[in-house]
Amino acid sequence: MNISRQQVLAYRIGVQQLDREGRHDLTDAAVLDLGVQDTGPDGAAWALVNRGVDPAQVEEPTSLVLAWTLRGAPHFYRRSEVAGVAAATAPFSEADAAKRVFDAATPLRAAGIGVRDALHEVGDHMRAIVTEPMVKGEMSTRLTTTLDAPYLRHCRPCDAVHSHEQTFRLAALPAGLELQPGTSPPVVQRITRWRGPAARVPTTLDVVRGYLHLLGPATPKLVAGYLDAPVTEVRNRWPDDTVEVAVDGERRWILEADETTLRSARPRRGAVRLLSPFDLFLQARDRELLVPDAARRKQLWVVLGRPGAVLARGEIVGLWRPRASGGKLRLAVTTWEPVPEKSIHAQAERLAVHRGMTFAGFTAS
Repeated sequence: MNISRQQVLAYRIGVQQLDREGRHDLTDAAVLDLGVQDTGPDGAAWALVNRGVDPAQVEEPTSLVLAWTLRGAPHFYRRSEVAGVAAATAPFSEADAAKRVFDAATPLRAAGIGVRDALHEVGDHMRAIVTEPMVKGEMSTRLTTTLDAPYLRHCRPCDAVHSHEQTFRLAALPAGLELQPGTSPPVVQRITRWRGPAARVPTTLDVVRGYLHLLGPATPKLVAGYLDAPVTEVRNRWPDDTVEVAVDGERRWILEADETTLRSARPRRGAVRLLSPFDLFLQARDRELLVPDAARRKQLWVVLGRPGAVLARGEIVGLWRPRASGGKLRLAVTTWEPVPEKSIHAQAERLAVHRGMTFAGFTAS
């Protein structure tokens, strides 16, 4: 039986709880299993509100921890699971670690230093430095004085020598360091009572399974793209309990427990969502499936200044950009298909309240 792209989108909307209404408990958000990226003013908190989480709970999420993890990006997770998250998001192997740190691997290898060993070394220095909350820049400056040449690079934008960025970021959580939410520049602090990453990865936090569940059906290549990992490493960790399905004729896989839900998924009329630019729904690596039209994909996934997406009737039907000034929020909205303005207006007012502002209407793109 063939699965249509509309069924795939409907399945993802459902398992990601984007169709959920009401005020639900923060830690019940399914996307926290894979992490909720916190990039931009409408980051993780807005993503959780869009999934029916009680807005009061996202204002001071003490039950969550913010850390640099996948792709070096800041993600929120349940604080009670942080040791498991550190294990789950660690590189699978030396080859994986080298790919995730990009060009930092070359000088390390030339010096005979393993990348995973380097991450441990950098992490140990970082934890020794951060005895109290510290701005990233200050911590980086101090770190530079403790590291040998293979760990360092000359940064042209800063015109300074410091640790490679990805090495720096990926070393932090295993060393027991978290980020203070809402700080810019980021403030790094110790995780209290840290005992190191878990010895085993909990099934619920396994990143390959997490992608298959929340962004499936998928292929090893799609999962590897999301993780910045080699495809071979993902294949080596492919779950045994997957089943093959055909998505518009293409071979893909889904977790066996999710197959029935996928096959019965149908697009639903109803809730419109203004998705933030780095919402998990938009993080799927099969962008051609999300937005079949190439020109529209080019508008949505730009390199700089990425807009948010308008989700309606089970499809991405447009994009939006915020215009904030003087406590007032306006939105520039471009839709590719007709969407009731009343529905977008309701979401815009919700977003303005979330930002602590007043919605002042729509403006030209």
